[in-house]
Amino acid sequence: MNRLILQLKKDQTHNGSWEYPFETGISTDAYMIILLRTLEMDEEELIRELTSRILSRQEANGAWKLFHDEENGNLSSTVAAYYSLLYSGYVSKEDSTMQAAKKFILANGGIEKSLLFTKIMLALTGQVEWPPYFPLPVEMILLPPELPISFYDISVFGRSNLAPIMIVADKKFVKKTRRSPTLSDLYAATETDEFFNVHDIQQLISLIEHGFKSVPGLPHYIHELAMNRAKQYMLTRLEPDGTLCSYFSSTFLMIFALLALGHSNRDPLIIKAIRGLQSMKCTIQGHIHMQYTTATVWNTNLISFALQQAGVPSTDAIVQKANHYLAKRQQTTYGDWALHNPGVIPGGWGFSDIDTFIPDIDDTTASLRAISQLVGTDPHFHQAWNKGVQWILSMQNSDGGWASFEKNVNDALVHILPIEGGRFFITDSSSADLTGRTLEFLGNYTNLPKHHQTIKRGVDWLLHHQEKDGSWYGRWGICYIYGTWAAITGLAASGVSAQHPSIQKAVNWLHSIQNADGGWGESCKSDLANTYVPLGSSNRTQSAWALDALIAASDQPTPEINNGIAYLLKASNQNDWTNSYPVGQGMGGGFYIHYHSYQYIFPLLAIAHYKRKFII
Repeated sequence: MNRLILQLKKDQTHNGSWEYPFETGISTDAYMIILLRTLEMDEEELIRELTSRILSRQEANGAWKLFHDEENGNLSSTVAAYYSLLYSGYVSKEDSTMQAAKKFILANGGIEKSLLFTKIMLALTGQVEWPPYFPLPVEMILLPPELPISFYDISVFGRSNLAPIMIVADKKFVKKTRRSPTLSDLYAATETDEFFNVHDIQQLISLIEHGFKSVPGLPHYIHELAMNRAKQYMLTRLEPDGTLCSYFSSTFLMIFALLALGHSNRDPLIIKAIRGLQSMKCTIQGHIHMQYTTATVWNTNLISFALQQAGVPSTDAIVQKANHYLAKRQQTTYGDWALHNPGVIPGGWGFSDIDTFIPDIDDTTASLRAISQLVGTDPHFHQAWNKGVQWILSMQNSDGGWASFEKNVNDALVHILPIEGGRFFITDSSSADLTGRTLEFLGNYTNLPKHHQTIKRGVDWLLHHQEKDGSWYGRWGICYIYGTWAAITGLAASGVSAQHPSIQKAVNWLHSIQNADGGWGESCKSDLANTYVPLGSSNRTQSAWALDALIAASDQPTPEINNGIAYLLKASNQNDWTNSYPVGQGMGGGFYIHYHSYQYIFPLLAIAHYKRKFII
């Protein structure tokens, strides 16, 4: 514990935060090269550095992977890497590394089998043809919220990406340069596949066409109005650094949307957006990596809380600096969340350092936990606490659970949208991890009675969404261990007995998947298989989650708990591929996250909880 605490203290930045990397593979690195080359921006040093990182991550068979145990490799990542390396100008098609990459791409279906977002990037830069239709016409943004389907039935993360996509798809915008490579030799078939890999979207088209009839005006007027509305949607959601919602993907797409609308390469909006993306770069093992966003607030609230749980007093200068940083990051702006939850004062926290209007449930409960010891001693923290708690309570979904960003954004109709990974990208439904951790916060850190309807409804949601094997699926982590940890700790904090059949079933499941070395490990494959898939090795973070859940559900240390503790102690100096295995997810099959802070936070929490409950 002392070693972990000292490491965290050493890594704190001058403003009280922790800036551990938010690592997401090589796709953002590749897209940044493609973006800079397309805009013909003279950023040679950055392009060389990104090229070096991409090459360093290539597998022996020529492919790039999203995670260690991904069979042979990932097609879309390999296409993006291959394209960016060629566009960089520092790699040739004749190089053996590129020949191996090409062989992998063709053997796995060719460029036409890429994921939708890769195809959109390729269409924007002239490597594939835009389809004759786009199933989400820009006019959709005009549909009133009360209709069976509207733009605001899509999650805020989905909207931030779809608004620029609808603009560029409507324009069928293409931007090539004299340096643009040609990828025509990456097609495996003589005829290209369908762009959307979808065969029947008539229901969707009928719904949207029906909605258009409620919008007054001539078709041309409606179209121009929709294009302007989509543009304004983007521009009114720019963060102070110029990025769209502080996400790499939405900012990348917004830049192309602005180009499609007539803005020049050197428009101040585009230059500021580029600089905003560049400000999110970090260094990992000597290589520059373009982060998808920063995880600064998330790192800081989790670390502040973990330090306090481990015995560092809230009056310690390290904790004081962290919590004052967090106080400055509480949001005061009405974001899109207010559309589905009107009449509530802002009080949430966002994820990244620059996030000012997209609060999320996880960061809000985590920040409130971090400042909880200061509420009775400082009026400023007391006010922040009250606003945060009220915001959390107001965000409970009608089904009793909690989602990530918004309230009641889970319209079944959006599931017919032809977007791969739609359940990750389009909807923002109640999940076990969000619901469990919210209940854990309400039960352990507020005075809300255990029989309060808010807690009872949350408990009921969890009990009704347990998997048959006893686990729960977690939306933002990998996957069933993550969800089960959140559910057990949430139920325990809500007054549910450790002997309750639901908790006992979950405990037995965790026992059944414990590895011989005392740890736990789950593969990223779980999220697409929709069932638990073992990693084959133990992972420190996932082991800490499982261990923390068992500690919460037990009155005394069990052999499984002691074996888990022994594994964490033994693995504290372990340095192998499991250390960098991604245990966070953004979109199953396409976007996984390695949080560099987790290797410190969750082992420290689990060991601290063991010590507090069983030793002291």
